[in-house]
Amino acid sequence: MTVHAPTIVWACEKCHEVVSAAAAVIVGKDEQLELILTALISGGHVLLEDVPGVAKTLAAQAFAQALGLDFRRIQFVPDLLPGDIMGSFIYDSRAESFKFMKGPIFANLILADEINRGTPKTQSALLEAMQEQQVTVEGQSFALDSPFMVIATQNPLEFEGTYPLPEAQIDRFISRLSMGYPSPEAECEILARRQARQADVVTLSPVLGKHDFLEIQRAIETVHVSPDIQGYIVQIVVKTREDRRAQLGASPRGSLALFKLSRSRALMQGRDFVTPDDVKAVAVPGLAHRILLRPELWAERISGETIVRDALEEVPVPKADWR
Repeated sequence: MTVHAPTIVWACEKCHEVVSAAAAVIVGKDEQLELILTALISGGHVLLEDVPGVAKTLAAQAFAQALGLDFRRIQFVPDLLPGDIMGSFIYDSRAESFKFMKGPIFANLILADEINRGTPKTQSALLEAMQEQQVTVEGQSFALDSPFMVIATQNPLEFEGTYPLPEAQIDRFISRLSMGYPSPEAECEILARRQARQADVVTLSPVLGKHDFLEIQRAIETVHVSPDIQGYIVQIVVKTREDRRAQLGASPRGSLALFKLSRSRALMQGRDFVTPDDVKAVAVPGLAHRILLRPELWAERISGETIVRDALEEVPVPKADWR
């Protein structure tokens, strides 16, 4: 089934407007911004792993404002408790009963800042919300609003006072991205824009509303993925499992992630069908963090990204009609 062309065109235009709005405050990172939006409209969660000061937090705030979504920032620290995130029951003396007070998790877009500073117990509470789109407090379950996405940040170089994310939780992120340092030219532009606006805080006008965002997510479900492209996705994932450098390759959840991201990328390109180029563009952010390397390879500078790129080189590209 193919969505009507005007819907695809409208969704593509709106996505580019959102990226342009975010690019107004995050200079020289258009590719990373497009990948973040690709993950969000896929309904997935994003892990931004990079050194401090490269606009990870700003990126989350910019997308929340441009998409017109309810936004909450949760600063993870070792003494953060699950109840601080999910909420708790408070006794109402007037009603003589307990009333549930919602925590900051009840929003559309959550920034989990420095997520690896939270304890495993707190991380597991967030994991339920990410996977099940609900929270459980004292045996009662509460559904989260839709859409619900998490953008988590962590510093890969600082390990003191941190709790590394378990593999099961890392696998819940549909993409892992790195912002990277800007080029010297982009950094000069950052300073020039700061001087021009005469303020540190940047506020973006909404490009979309919650209803529009949900419409784009629904439109993605009509983007066609041919059997040949589906087979191509599976072959890439299987190749990561067969690589001798990997102790553990990507799971079927990785195949599904690549499937979703490829459809979103096709929509952002204005197409209602997926091509091999769509798969290649999202393969590294969608799969690399799901690969567990053999411990003895740490000194050889082998990474999950290396294994995914090698798989893309080795797996034959399908030549059939992808429509």
